[in-house]
Amino acid sequence: MRRRCTWNIFQSIEYAGEQDQIKLYNFFGFLMDHFTPASSERNLISHIFRENEICHDADWERYFCYKDIEVPESYSGPHLTFPMTFCGLSKLMEAFKLKQQLHARYVLQILGETWRLLRILPNINHISVCHTKEITICGDLHGQLEDLLLIFYKNGLPSCEKPYIFNGDFVDRGKNSLEILLILFGFLLVYPNDVHLNRGNHEDHIVNLRYGFTKEVLGKYRVHGKKILKLLQKIFSWLPLATVINHKVLVVHGGISVSTDLDMVARMDRHRYVSVLRPPKMIRHTLNGNRTVISKNEDATGPAEARRRVRSLTNTSTLAQRHNVPRRSLHNLPTTGNQMNCSVEEELKKRRRLAGFDQTYRETKTLDSDSDPEFGEPTETHGHEWKQIVDLLWSDPMPQNGCIPNEVRGGGCYWGSDVTEEVLRRHNLQLLIRSHECKQDGYEFCHNRRVLTIFSASNYYEMGSNRGAYIRMGPDLVPHFIQYQASSTSRELTLRQSIGWTERSALRALRQQLFVHKSDLIGAFQEFDPNNTGVISLRHWATATERVLQLGLPWRVLRPQLVSRAQHGMVDYQQWIRELSITEPKPEVSDTSIMETMYKNHSNLETIFRIIDTDHSGLISFEEFRQTWKLLSSHLKMEIGDKAIMDLAQSMDFNKDGSIDINEFMEAFRLVDLSTHA
Repeated sequence: MRRRCTWNIFQSIEYAGEQDQIKLYNFFGFLMDHFTPASSERNLISHIFRENEICHDADWERYFCYKDIEVPESYSGPHLTFPMTFCGLSKLMEAFKLKQQLHARYVLQILGETWRLLRILPNINHISVCHTKEITICGDLHGQLEDLLLIFYKNGLPSCEKPYIFNGDFVDRGKNSLEILLILFGFLLVYPNDVHLNRGNHEDHIVNLRYGFTKEVLGKYRVHGKKILKLLQKIFSWLPLATVINHKVLVVHGGISVSTDLDMVARMDRHRYVSVLRPPKMIRHTLNGNRTVISKNEDATGPAEARRRVRSLTNTSTLAQRHNVPRRSLHNLPTTGNQMNCSVEEELKKRRRLAGFDQTYRETKTLDSDSDPEFGEPTETHGHEWKQIVDLLWSDPMPQNGCIPNEVRGGGCYWGSDVTEEVLRRHNLQLLIRSHECKQDGYEFCHNRRVLTIFSASNYYEMGSNRGAYIRMGPDLVPHFIQYQASSTSRELTLRQSIGWTERSALRALRQQLFVHKSDLIGAFQEFDPNNTGVISLRHWATATERVLQLGLPWRVLRPQLVSRAQHGMVDYQQWIRELSITEPKPEVSDTSIMETMYKNHSNLETIFRIIDTDHSGLISFEEFRQTWKLLSSHLKMEIGDKAIMDLAQSMDFNKDGSIDINEFMEAFRLVDLSTHA
């Protein structure tokens, strides 16, 4: 029970963050769809939707030319020659083991060569295994270089005799995402027929803004980081979407849905979808011959209602719904909620007033798509293709039959064993191998052993939280598992110590969530305390806590770990809030509500900062700082005064030069759990 609760805490908080990411991006999409191109808030974010600023291959070649970048004599890292060789790869891995950094010239060379190779690969790689050549399949690595090197140590390096499939999510969260990419791309260049890379949902430049990869690249390559990121956007869009082994085993990062059509996947132009989070526009021809821009999911409620999606990328929820339905949790699978009527014009007026913008706005656009050139020329086919890719990269299996929107993550679907049977039968397959979900043992079967999840990042949530694993498969197509833990510390822990360590870490993360919602919690508790006694029952405490955090956790089971004092089934909630053991910074800010907003939306705020920091300098001006907060307040439907924002900006301008360092700002407002220092 302890282990299961700990796991639920970690996963619920992780998936809640993914929901927030997609909600924020959907809000940006709402601005792009409905605000005029000249509006200030649209200008702030429009660049992240311009997915093909340089269209021709020759232009890309010139833009990413590395030849004018000199390698100084003082450089002590590995020197690479091209075409890449196994010897060069060995030097590269040895340098990364020693924490050396590869020169930007070589990074751009590897990325450029990788882009040229990926462009000739199919959307679905078809490969064969035989008695003399087993294949190794790895799941998510998430920037954990130690795991990749351990896999190579235990299993052997990729080669003609030892082929590999790496099933996406190479980047984000860990500290060595770029090193992992460079190693995998290097092996792809040396053994293009024996190393296969599938795209994951984190191979997406919008997701990277939130989960660390963008920050990692800019921190390691301050001069050429912007070029590196731009080329990686292009490379991610060209990564294959799936691999099929011996015509019988499908390997894909996320999963499938009831509408999965591998023939359509094989035909599409995958590189059009630079960010999978952005649904394409479509063209509808009206009776009079005019063209109207609509959303992929338009239904009887009209294009405006359909476009204002929230909880799932391919679901038709509205923006107004977000504040009237609970956040979906992993342990409380979603059901269809009631639609709320809210016109686009009313929504826009309210949001613009809250955000303090005064430029003109317009209703749903019905102009030709050429009026918005950064999106190219969409067709109805693109909408169906987009849903196929979202389902492949974002979906998760569920125990129940059926197929429903994945409102826990916010993208893809949940599919049941009946869908597995149908899709496998339709394509004459016998097994689906996917990744995308951390598993305690590194792997897990479901759906009558027709679906297998493999996850290769050990200690993903915390030291000892999970093993990593990889698969070896021969011509009999029977998977064999090898498990490991990359950290020597975690390997030395007993089972009891490991459970205790991860439990403390999970509770620490949960206390932080409780702390940042303390005002909302007090309000919810007071609803059960009409006489202001300061005391409520444990049942009411659990009900109110779930209502506020919406994590789907067994609060009454967790109560002994979270509430130290409870007499006769009653909780002193005022005292409990004071005892959460969290400390916070104390800047001189006139409006304390802005501080709570800061804690609750720490990741969203950093995402907007990095979007607005178009030159990737790591610095933003006071005005950009103000615009960031105005965008966030509009997204959250709340008012934040200019004075409070400027007070905060001035308190963070340490050297008084009128600009704010993003990293320093985010670190200054990171909460610290005092219980870890007890």
